[in-house]
Amino acid sequence: MNNWFKSGTPWIWLNAGAVTVSLIMVVGLLLMIAVNGLGHFWPKAVAEFDYAVSGDEPERVLGELSRSETMTAAAMRDAGYEVPEDQEIVTRHLIKRGNRDATGRDFVWYIGENASEFRYPREAMVLERLTWGDLIGYLKDYREDGEVVAEGADARAAFESQLEETRTSVREIQRIERFEIGAVNHEIEQIRLQRRALELNPQLSDEERAEQEALLDDRRAEFQSQYDELEQRRNELRREIRRYGITAELMDGRTQEVLLADIVRATWPNDMGLGAKLSHYGSTFWDFVSGFPREANTEGGILPAIFGTVLMVILMSIVVTPFGVMAAIYLREYAKQGPLVRTIRISVNNLAGVPSIVFGVFGLGFFVYFLGGSIDRTFYPEALPAPTFGSPAIIWASLTLALLTLPVVIVSTEEGLSRIPSTIRQGSLALGATKAETLWRIVVPLAAPAMMTGLILAVARAAGEVAPLMLVGVVKLAPNLPIDGSFPFLHLDRAFMHLGFHIYDVGFQSPNVEAGRPLVYATALILVLLIIILNVTAISIRNYLREKYKSESD
Repeated sequence: MNNWFKSGTPWIWLNAGAVTVSLIMVVGLLLMIAVNGLGHFWPKAVAEFDYAVSGDEPERVLGELSRSETMTAAAMRDAGYEVPEDQEIVTRHLIKRGNRDATGRDFVWYIGENASEFRYPREAMVLERLTWGDLIGYLKDYREDGEVVAEGADARAAFESQLEETRTSVREIQRIERFEIGAVNHEIEQIRLQRRALELNPQLSDEERAEQEALLDDRRAEFQSQYDELEQRRNELRREIRRYGITAELMDGRTQEVLLADIVRATWPNDMGLGAKLSHYGSTFWDFVSGFPREANTEGGILPAIFGTVLMVILMSIVVTPFGVMAAIYLREYAKQGPLVRTIRISVNNLAGVPSIVFGVFGLGFFVYFLGGSIDRTFYPEALPAPTFGSPAIIWASLTLALLTLPVVIVSTEEGLSRIPSTIRQGSLALGATKAETLWRIVVPLAAPAMMTGLILAVARAAGEVAPLMLVGVVKLAPNLPIDGSFPFLHLDRAFMHLGFHIYDVGFQSPNVEAGRPLVYATALILVLLIIILNVTAISIRNYLREKYKSESD
């Protein structure tokens, strides 16, 4: 036995077992996130049942079964539920009833023992709305200009046909508001700032100022005319889409009128085949990754968060890579090795252990208030007191994360440089190359895989950071993307959305916890996939560089 332990075999098996357990835990975590996140987009059957408590008249309940739990009867009684006296174990169901505007709550627990058998009527309808969440009920009639046009089965056909046309008009309205009117407003705001700059310029004479102001007034009148035309077109579309509506019957028998302009999607889950469900699944998932959020981020899509995360990581990589590589090259190749360099290395290593929120406080104080405020006072005085760069923005978030990940790149690059044999340097110098030529043509290319390793680690950490971003640029909801069709096209002075903060906001700050729960898993899955894609891209580049310079050295 002693010889067996001395051979090291137990430690090999222990190490292999630890790695196996870690892999199983990681895979299990990813599977749990995927199942809970991706399952949200599959159309759920709508159940109908009668619910009665203590001999009261039974009420009709209509909704989607969210989940079920088995609990002790004593715990349920303590929670205020009426449970039959002879019951010791009870099952309760969480039903998504929707209709939050009519009932006040869209998720309600029901005791299984007090409910009748579930029925699944084919006529049950689910409406995804722009506000107030889903409406679950039955279609009564279809209306135009307040007049009933079709009822029963005919109402569904007319409703579905007009809904597609209405959604096209709604998308046209959103395009006009988000892009065309937004671009015109941007130009009008620039003219206002230019006029303000003329007022602040003491070198202009009154005649020159009046002449330039007249030109600006002409341009403003032109853009105002364009704005009026766009607004008229938008208002016409709004009036048109508000002509159409439906009447829905809720589970308690009340009826409710709904405008087609407020409906995103209408489905009859109990009347859908496999093909229709697959089509619905693909459509809703695509809307999730390509749409904009609504309803306090518990509905809609996450495109701004995806775009903001990717852009921030790219900007961070552009900044941290050259600075980290240059610092490592200086410390390893040029700096005189001694107490000072050893102190710098110790400081760099310790910097990697500083809590990320400290970097956020530094970024807020130095980048936002000092550097951004100085830029505003120097280059944008006409916009003051409204800040341009003197407020949290994506550029400051990227620079803050560049500082956060700089030690990782420096240490990784130094390790790569130290592994290159001194004989290669000596051979290059012996052939007549200068030290600079040896460094940039021999040493740096051979150390490129290590540099990419540092970048991979930096990207993996930066993409998931949340705490510092809350201080230097990330917001709950950004009305515009950091990139658009207005000059300079890439607006680094804007706040942005981030997947990590989106998860935190929906999971812990949402007013509707049950509605936001599946979106937390779905967003977390998208974030993990995004990090994997970024890392796989960097790993592929690293492997390519490794094979390239390995073959050249052979």
